[in-house]
Amino acid sequence: MRLVPGLLVVLMVVSCAPVREPEPRQVERARAVPVETPVPATKPETAAHPAAPPRTTHTVVSGITFEGVAFDARNHRLVVIDQAGGPGSRFADAAAAARTVGGLAAVNGGFFTPEGEPLGLVIAAGKRSGAWNSASSLGSGVWHASGSSAISRREKLGRAAAGGMRDLLQAGPILVENGRIVSGLDALKTSARTMILWDGGSRWWIGCSTPATLAQTAAALAGTPVPGWPVRHALNLDGGRSSDLWISAAVPGGPLTRRPAWNRPVRNFLALVPVP
Repeated sequence: MRLVPGLLVVLMVVSCAPVREPEPRQVERARAVPVETPVPATKPETAAHPAAPPRTTHTVVSGITFEGVAFDARNHRLVVIDQAGGPGSRFADAAAAARTVGGLAAVNGGFFTPEGEPLGLVIAAGKRSGAWNSASSLGSGVWHASGSSAISRREKLGRAAAGGMRDLLQAGPILVENGRIVSGLDALKTSARTMILWDGGSRWWIGCSTPATLAQTAAALAGTPVPGWPVRHALNLDGGRSSDLWISAAVPGGPLTRRPAWNRPVRNFLALVPVP
């Protein structure tokens, strides 16, 4: 084949020209996709605090000795034991009252008049005695149970709701409320104390203390976990010569009895029994 001289020159130039390699393409790096770590569900109080068996406690705070029994409402509960015939008509003390219901522990209950009548409303297994106390500080607080139990101010609970409870004890004054000392408590009169404590959940405590004023008792309870946990609510029960605590040998740390010989018979009791 015959090539045209001009064409031949062009071909030679093209064939000798350096070949440019294609520029490498920039590959975009894959962006990391954020993966959300699931937040663990908040454990309910029942899981955070498994139901523990009752136990005896002994704590000294600011010179005041507190003795009693701590328990969990998920496996044990309180019941009211009342004596319709008046103080001492059936039971000489807390131990005798508790044994009639298979109780593991007991304390004396609410206040009563010189004639032996309850100074406030009392309900024991649905049976009422006394009358709603709407005036005295000795009835300003209410422990009540009907399925669940709580400590309430009488104004918050109300007469109508109180009447429908399975068990109820009107007493007072309230010493600690929402973790704080209640204002206006007496700071002069010293006496042995009986009280009921609550953490606002399922943990409870019943017991007694050595002589102290109401203000001193409240300060000790609000500032120290006397039962082994922070006290959210505390209700003062009848004290002085009525103060009575009994804990059976079935409770770790028992048996224990705190009832001076000079004590007087009382009208009613709070007894600790297993949940059926």
